[in-house]
Parts: sequence; C-alpha cells; structure tokens
Amino acid sequence: MSDKSEQNTENKLTDGSDKDRELSVSAQILSAYEGKIPNHVAIIMDGNGRWAQQRGMIRIKGHHEGAHSVRRMVEACRYLNVGVLTLYAFSTQNWERPESEVSGLMKLFGIYIRKERNRLLKNGIRLRVIGDREALGKGLRKSIESLEEASKDNTGMLLQVAVSYGGREEILAATRDIARAVRAGELEPDDITEEIFGQHLYTGGEPDPDLVIRTSGEFRLSNFLLWQVAYSEIYVSDVLWPDFDESRLIEAFSAFSNRERRFGKTGEQINK
Repeated sequence: MSDKSEQNTENKLTDGSDKDRELSVSAQILSAYEGKIPNHVAIIMDGNGRWAQQRGMIRIKGHHEGAHSVRRMVEACRYLNVGVLTLYAFSTQNWERPESEVSGLMKLFGIYIRKERNRLLKNGIRLRVIGDREALGKGLRKSIESLEEASKDNTGMLLQVAVSYGGREEILAATRDIARAVRAGELEPDDITEEIFGQHLYTGGEPDPDLVIRTSGEFRLSNFLLWQVAYSEIYVSDVLWPDFDESRLIEAFSAFSNRERRFGKTGEQINK
C-alpha cells in the first residue's frame, strides 16, 4: 500500500463531508424497520477484490472501500441494538494471497484500529479480535490488545473481528486445550460437554450467531465459525461487500424475521 493510498484510507475513515447526509439516510432506513433483530450477527465480508477489478482498480482499493462499509455496519448494528457483531476479516488461508495484498490488508486493519478507537470507546462498543494472533505483526498485536483492554468494561455491542482465523483451527485449538486439562487431572473425559467445549473456543462465553450474512453471492461458509453456526440462519446477498449498505442489512434482517427457527423440533412444538 502506498503512502498516498494509506492516507486516502485514513481520510475516508475520518472525513465528515458526507457524514451528516449518510447518517440522515441511514436513520430513516433503520428506524423504519419493525421486524426481529438477531442478537448475534456474523458477516462474511466477501467481494472487495472483485469490486475493485470490476472498476479497473487494483484489489487493495476494494479493501479500502470495504473498510468504509465496516464502519457503516458497526454503526447500523449498534443503532438496531444488535448484541454481538462478528466480522470475518482475514482467514488463515488468506495468508497465501500475494504478499502485496496481505501487507496492504494488515496495514488497513492497523489503520482501522487506530482511527476507530475513539469512536468505538465513545459508543460503548467492546472489541474482541479472534484468531491466531501470533501470526500478526507485533505492532498490530499491541494495538489490538490496547483497544481490547480499553474497551473491556464497555456494556454496549460486542464487536468481534476474525483475523488470521480458521474454524477448523479454532476447533483443534480448543481440543488441545481440553486434552491438556484432562492430562493435568483438571477435567474428566466424561465431563466434557458441548458447553465446556464451547468455552475453549475463541468465542468462549458468547452466544452463537443467530444470523450469518455472506455477501457476493457465494454459498459457502469458508471455514467460518464452524462449531458456532450449527443452528444459525444463513442469508446470502448478491451484493459485493463495499456496496452492502443499511438497506441491504435490513433485507437480511427481514428475511431472518420471516424464518421459523426450530432447532431440531417441529413447528408445532415451537409455536405452542
């Protein structure tokens, strides 16, 4: 990422020229919604690279635009009183992408943490980053830990960002933790339950997603929250992530409202 490109991204995250207009339009869209609000929303933010390529830009430009969409969705979900918002930002498999794109994404994440810090704290949002942190640079890890510490007592929405994350890797890590506890005599094998297993996941202590949204029209989970989404509703939007706005979020929530969540039971049992 060039210095000029990085500065443009910082400006986009702080520019107030269109802020009042966007907030006004957003408030109108969001306040008109009267359906159910999922407590935990998880989003697979897909399509940044394709968005850029369709416009003759390099892929990293799409990620810059995607960062703007992240801010909008955080604000929208907070406005609607969503309890937990989990964003899939960078998978363990994404490390295999071209070095220039990976480097640009890590810089972009650092910019987001730095520029959004005050906004998140002011709005009572608590940050939690899930994934393999050891793969991240030391400076980025320090920025993450600093904001997590500063926001740990916030009582508003929990913002979970999955970075260097893989669902299978998460399950393996939890299994190893439990195996060590058994070997140390701290836990009996027969005492291992779904609840105990869940406590050893990166997301331990948080509710499972009610709704998983994937943008860009792809019908797959891409190794995201494989344990946690067992009974989640899944909504796929054809829109690429940089174009996913408040109206698209409401479309997803409306679809969620019209679904009957049965958790293995019959409709008659649920509707008693």
